[in-house]
This record gives sequence, structure tokens and C-alpha cells, in this order.
Amino acid sequence: MRLTFIGADHEVTGSCHVIETAERTILVDYGMEQGINLYENAPLPVSPEKIDYVFLTHAHIDHSGNLPYLWARGFRGKIFATQATRELCEIMLRDSAGIQEFEAEWRNRKGKRKGDPEYVPYYTLDDAVNVLKLFVECDYGKIYEPEPGIRLRFNDIGHLLGSSAIEAWFTEEDETVKMVFSGDIGNKNQPILKNPGSIEEADYILIESTYGDRSHGPRIDYVKELAGVLEETFARGGNVVIPSFAVGRTQEMLYFIRQVKEKGLVGTYPDFEVYVDSPMALAATEVFKKNYLGCYNEEASELVGKGINPLEFPGLRLAATTDESKAINFDERPKVIISASGMCDAGRIKHHLKHNLWRPECTILFVGYQSQGTLGRKIVDGAKSVKLFTEEITVNARIQVLPGTSGHADREGLLEWASGFSRKPKKCFVVHGEDRVTDVFAELLGEKLGWDAAAPYSGAVYDLRKDCFEVLTEGIPFVKKDAEGRPVQTDGTPRTPYVRLLDTEKRLLSLIHECRGMSNKDLAKFADQLDALIGKWAR
Repeated sequence: MRLTFIGADHEVTGSCHVIETAERTILVDYGMEQGINLYENAPLPVSPEKIDYVFLTHAHIDHSGNLPYLWARGFRGKIFATQATRELCEIMLRDSAGIQEFEAEWRNRKGKRKGDPEYVPYYTLDDAVNVLKLFVECDYGKIYEPEPGIRLRFNDIGHLLGSSAIEAWFTEEDETVKMVFSGDIGNKNQPILKNPGSIEEADYILIESTYGDRSHGPRIDYVKELAGVLEETFARGGNVVIPSFAVGRTQEMLYFIRQVKEKGLVGTYPDFEVYVDSPMALAATEVFKKNYLGCYNEEASELVGKGINPLEFPGLRLAATTDESKAINFDERPKVIISASGMCDAGRIKHHLKHNLWRPECTILFVGYQSQGTLGRKIVDGAKSVKLFTEEITVNARIQVLPGTSGHADREGLLEWASGFSRKPKKCFVVHGEDRVTDVFAELLGEKLGWDAAAPYSGAVYDLRKDCFEVLTEGIPFVKKDAEGRPVQTDGTPRTPYVRLLDTEKRLLSLIHECRGMSNKDLAKFADQLDALIGKWAR
């Protein structure tokens, strides 16, 4: 019985882990990588047609986005997920497939002129449609048994509609091992969704660590803060542009804005209009409306009970078509524009940034996590200008972040969830965090809870019956290649020997951190060898 680490190991996106029993192979999530791909991912230990089951924690593309690829390569097993997760996946996987096909069409149109071979899309819409047929819808709190020796249960984790921490029991030769996969742990006291539920015990735990090194700070009054941003921006005659994840964050923003309008908190321009410009967000909002039973928290459920739709209000405008999207920027009245993607790397938000980012009277309001390497991260980090559609756009708009609105628990929230276990696990594996953060949070679990925690890299293998690593790996820096197979940087420039040396520096630092706990004799030997190498090359 083995656990293999594939994706979101010392990285934030691309979640994928594999359980192999004597008879079966199970994937827990199979997500697409977004933003900077820091390390190479190990290949799956078996071919897709030999995978028996997928346990899916939630619908976000960095956890579900590679499922159509599995179908395209022969997977015909079952995918276990909650009903809301399946319904959201139907929207998101179809959208992702459309992006793959559009990119292939674009590349082939350019490639024909250069005589390049045909570019095949990663997967197609047909692949997405077919893989959706493999879903088995599950309720929270109920134990499912795909076959003797394998059981699982979904627990509401409060990150996204239908999101779950998964308890899984695997039995071999009368020995049962229980694992818990946290998925993405939700932030407490958020709108619409319930707080993360607790789990009592596990032999092994995989826990995310997106915010494992920092706190969201004191909880703010989101409605009041949002109203303040709107008031100030409208007084300047500008627009408030909100780059927002189509699934989850957009619905939260609608929830807040309904309260702003209901309470009359914007006096300058009380009848302001709010444009939701994302076909996916519109479809996802319908899924939210449908799945209020069992998923909404007490406050949102109470509104529904009174006949109030918590996601609708006067002045809400929905832009479904391209023409409707374009028309938004010809309306000179102050307004709110909510558009995807949340990290500004794709979709209609880029057009709205092009029209508003250079205007000092406007505000770009970020309401979610911005991964390294994304356009959103560059803007939040203070870029003076950014390139949009080959055009350099000056950043003159006010850049603000609505604090604490992340769908992920912070350091304290993660520790609180971990503290809910009644006994220490044999081992805890820290995943789904930036390179340094995974190590920081693993150390924190040891200091605060006394847990034996580690943050393995992709390719590591743990023997669950022997309770030890079978294979330990180092992070292999991801190398992008050009059409001729030559290494290039992510910005397209050649990957020089000096850049390779910088990558080696990262690996060396990681190795040094892993040496903690070694004997003084071995540490001294290692230090002497490094000193000798430095002395050889020092100028």
C-alpha cells in the first residue's frame, strides 16, 4: 500500500496524489497547474487506463482540470465527488476544454504558415463531456464502498460549494489504514458556505498549506470595507473592477454587494450597476442557487427561507455574450465590473483591465489569492505597467486588496482544523503551498501539535504499511522548452548555464534544510565538502 506524490508538492496548483493497493490504483484529485510551474511533476505510476477510481475533493481547475485528459488516454473508472462538485465540474471542464481547443486552433493557424506539424489539443470538449459521465454523486457524511477493502466519506470543508475533506479507508490482509485528504480548507465565517467541519482521527493526513506561513489578520466588516471602496471610487467618477474567480468568489461578491445596496451604504451613487461579465460565473451562480440545501450556512439559509435570493439585487446586469461584454466599457457611468479570471491571466478581465487600469479614477479590487507568475500577482506587487494584448498599459488605477476574503484558511485556521483530530496521525504530509511555505508549515505542525510532518517533493513514495518513505526526491526545476526542444525560461529567453546555477542554489538550500536532525559528524562532513567546493570556485 503506497502513496505517491505527483502534483501540488512544494507548489500551490496541480493537485494530484496516488494510492496504490495490492489490487487498485486511486487518484485523489487530478488538477491542472496554473501560474508558474516551479518543479517538474513525476509521471503517474500507472497508465490512465489502469486507474480504477478518482476521489475528487472539489471542482476548482487546479484539482479537477486534468480529468478529461484521463478520459482521452483511456481512463474508464469511477469519479467520486459531491453533487455540487459534479455540477460545477460540468461548467468548468467544458470551459477548460474550450480553451484547449481554441489554443490548438490558434497555434495551428499560425503553424501552417511556418510549416509546423499539427498541434493536438491537450483534450477536447468531447473528452470533457465523456469524463463527466463517470461521476458518482455522493452526499456529505455518508460512507461509500466502491468495493470491498475501499471506503470513503466526504466532509464539508467550507472552501467552495461541494468542497470536501475526504476520509478514506484501505484494507489489505485484514490491516486497515485510514487516510484523510484535506483538499482546500475553507476560511471561517465566510458568506454563503458553512465553516470547515472537523474529523476525529486518521493514520495519515495530507493537509494543504496555501496560507501556512501567514495570517489573514483580524476579520474585517467586508460589507463596510467594500462600501468604502465603492464610495471613494464613484466619487472620483471611476469604475471598480474586480478580478474574481468565476466559481465561488463571484458569488461571495454578489452576496456582499446585495447587503451594500440593501443598507444604502453608497450615498454618492446609490443606484450603481454591477456587471457580472463571465459566462462561467453566470452558470456557476445558478448551481449555487440550486444547491442551497445542505451547503449554505445558517445566515444564507435564513435568507432563502424568507424568500430572498442572497445573490440577486436591483442593478445586477449579466453579460453573457461578447457584444454585451464589449458594451460595458462604452458605458461611461461609474459601475462595478466583476469578471474572470481571478488571477487576470485569461478571460474577459484582461479587456476590462485594458480599459480601466490606466485611469487614475478607477480601482482594481483584488479579492483572492494571486499565484506567483500571474498577471494579478504582478499588479498586486506594484508593477508600474503590464502588457495586455501586446500593448504596454500603465498602472494608474488605485490597486486595493480586500483583506481576508480568501477561500483558504490562514495559518491559524489550518492549525485549528488540524487540532480537531483527537490523536496524532502517524505522519502528516504538507502539500499545496508555495515552495518555502510547505516546509514552514510542516515545522509549525511539529512545534504546535507535536506531529511528525513532512513536505515531500513530486515523485516521493511512502509505504503506508511499513510507515516509511520508500523513495525520497528533490525538487527538479521545471524547464520550458522551445519547438526544437531547447530549454528556455518561462518568458521565452534561453535558459543559460548561469540560470541553471541559480536553480542549483535552490536545490542546495532545500537539501540543507532537509539535513536538520542529522548527526553532527555527518553535518560537519557535508559542510567541509561544501567549503572545499566553494574554495575551488571562489575568485
